[in-house]
Amino acid sequence: MIEISNAAAPLLVQALRDAVRHNEELLKSETLRNRSEYEEYLVEVSQFYAEIKSQYKKLESEIGISLDEIV
Repeated sequence: MIEISNAAAPLLVQALRDAVRHNEELLKSETLRNRSEYEEYLVEVSQFYAEIKSQYKKLESEIGISLDEIV
């Protein structure tokens, strides 16, 4: 398990959310080369995002910002 400060946790969740969204949009591009590499990366980032959200949910009351507010 990764230890993340309560102050950095919302930023990490938002950064991973943005990374997932960006790469989903990138996969829609017709000019994308090496599509399989981006698909693999998106799967890995999505799994990491899910794990971080799960950990965040456990600390939500300590952090003071609900997960729903930041995703």
